[in-house]
Amino acid sequence: MDSVTQSAQISSSDGQNSAAKESKQPVKDLIHWRDPKKSGIAFGVSLLLLLSLAAFSVISVVSYLLLALLCVTITFRIYKSVVQAVQKSSDGHPFKALIDVDVSVPPETFRKHVDTSLTYINRGLKQMTRLFLVEDLVDSLKLAVVMWLLTYVGAVFNGITILILADILLFALPPVYEKNKVQIDQYIDLVRTQVNTTMAKLQEKLPAAMKRSKAE
Repeated sequence: MDSVTQSAQISSSDGQNSAAKESKQPVKDLIHWRDPKKSGIAFGVSLLLLLSLAAFSVISVVSYLLLALLCVTITFRIYKSVVQAVQKSSDGHPFKALIDVDVSVPPETFRKHVDTSLTYINRGLKQMTRLFLVEDLVDSLKLAVVMWLLTYVGAVFNGITILILADILLFALPPVYEKNKVQIDQYIDLVRTQVNTTMAKLQEKLPAAMKRSKAE
């Protein structure tokens, strides 16, 4: 019975991992500019949305977007109705093909994405518990240093500015990394080696009680 349960858990984990990979692939294709047209549209829309949020409130931005969409669809609907009346044609509703499209979310797809999200949420909660309850002193100190640096970042930039910069870097860095992968990996290895060396020296200076609790 235990082997059956274990195999079921393994297959469920494999299914969640494959679902996570499938959900990441379209995003990876976008930020690596596999299709320049789609990536350009995604980058332009996301940047325009963030810039709009920087200038106006969320309610105003959403309202203007929906209003613009309604103006386009209503104008096109009236135009097609006038054309059909003049030409005495019976083409029907201009958006009939889109109206007939099934936009409902299948239960299987919804459950798959919920399971994938729960995997990341549980992993994040476990990691936060580790860090804030100081299971590993060095890791908690790393988080403290990052939070301290972020206080200076927050004093210079607000949240929406950071999101705009993150959006630009998200679409700019992956192509640069692909073209200069070897050189960048060399620098990353150097930095990683330096950080590991510094962490090792820090751990050597920890009290014996700290080392013993970490080993346990």
